[in-house]
Amino acid sequence: MAKWHAYGRCKNRLSKDIGKISSAKVQKKMTGHTISVAKFLENKGLIDISLAISGLGLKNSKRWSNELGIKNFKLQGRGCLGEKMRRQILIEKKNSLKKTRSIIFIGTDLPDFCHMDLLNTLSKLKKNDLILGPSNDGGYWLIAFSERLLSADLYLPFINIKWGREDVLEQTIKNLSTINLDYDFLHRKIDIDTIIDIEKRE
Repeated sequence: MAKWHAYGRCKNRLSKDIGKISSAKVQKKMTGHTISVAKFLENKGLIDISLAISGLGLKNSKRWSNELGIKNFKLQGRGCLGEKMRRQILIEKKNSLKKTRSIIFIGTDLPDFCHMDLLNTLSKLKKNDLILGPSNDGGYWLIAFSERLLSADLYLPFINIKWGREDVLEQTIKNLSTINLDYDFLHRKIDIDTIIDIEKRE
């Protein structure tokens, strides 16, 4: 899930601390890092990358995707984060010529993201239906769905959640507790949204 690093249209909270130009550069850098890590595993045949883009139209999204060396891309579309993720799942299920494999959503605000995070996710998905990577702001930096979970009409992880609040992860877990579901967690990481988040890493 990636947002185009446009001047004045990304990292609004961070831009108040370091300026719009610098915050856009930070967003571009973190997006590039995330894709670089994912490509490492794609080159080994372990995953396929699909870029879900916001902030650009179809033509420019295609150009950006090509610049990043990614063949598959989709527009995120309108709505809250939950609606955007569910839309990507439905598109993938509709377009897939074979059984839908596991799907892993990753944010692009993580300078500490590494290939072991993805390897651990793939490993945990063998024994669990859903994997969450908790973030410092009360949300999550990764959410992954198993093949078994994707075979159902998936909506529970995304309903009744007020995105951007400190209880997003808590509410997601509460939603999942209503069904028979095995889930596990990755290590907590710091999403970079403000200058304080950057200072916490030092």
